[in-house]
Amino acid sequence: MQIDKLRGEQLDQLFDAMLSLKNREECYQFFDDLATMSEIQSFAQRLQVAKMLLEGSTYSSIETDTNASTATISRVRRCINFGSDGYKLVVDRLKEQES
Repeated sequence: MQIDKLRGEQLDQLFDAMLSLKNREECYQFFDDLATMSEIQSFAQRLQVAKMLLEGSTYSSIETDTNASTATISRVRRCINFGSDGYKLVVDRLKEQES
């Protein structure tokens, strides 16, 4: 995993902070303080791109629906194909919650 290079007390603390959030409103509050609007928008866009890729959408429809660049779509695709399965884990769990 790429993130292993960053593994340590500070990153553990960040993840523990995220895991301590109890609801969507607390997430809004925390992320509002933690990241810029652009960073948050990028995170949300990448997750939507991953969801669409995993559902079999084409690059063209993903570009249209998310306004993501082909470079972003390709990066997300690379993570899905060669990454740590984080996108798949989260997208699958979100689907379970929708059912």
